[in-house]
Amino acid sequence: MAAKPLRADAERSVRAILDAAQRVLSENPTASMEQIAEAAGVARTTVHRRFANREALLRAMGLWAWQRIKEAIEAARPMTAPPMVALHQATANVLAVKDSWTFALDNADATDPETEAVRAEVAALRDNAFAGARDAGIFAPDADLAWLARVYIALISESVHGQDEAGDPDVLATRVLDTLLHGFGPRT
Repeated sequence: MAAKPLRADAERSVRAILDAAQRVLSENPTASMEQIAEAAGVARTTVHRRFANREALLRAMGLWAWQRIKEAIEAARPMTAPPMVALHQATANVLAVKDSWTFALDNADATDPETEAVRAEVAALRDNAFAGARDAGIFAPDADLAWLARVYIALISESVHGQDEAGDPDVLATRVLDTLLHGFGPRT
């Protein structure tokens, strides 16, 4: 019975470490594990007990961030919500995660099998949502979904890295989808 609270404590300390690492490393990518521990409010030994080394911490940060991206898309209910609603909500959710976890996502280990598996799930969710949007007439019937995905990802990335709307996910999501659907040509 005592193990359950310890597990919750362990989960809280891991989350505190990951959150602190994101903040600290965003400001100083060469920050030490000791600086991360201090920011997390835990002992350096706690960080080392949870993460064997800096690479393990970075790998865990990337995996954590990609899992949040997956949850953000799933929360938009892309398979059951109206396609445009799901696209907007998923985009806003993903922008919020990307804004909070930029360092971790930018530095995620592309060779880590767990992270790659989650990234593949994210891509499948996105591709299914795009196919549903195409089938609903939101995208042209002959839209190249692979190209659409690349442009969408670029728009999201630029929205996060070049924010001028103080990070309001709904405003940025509207801009991303408006650009994706209409570009900059005149509206007819």
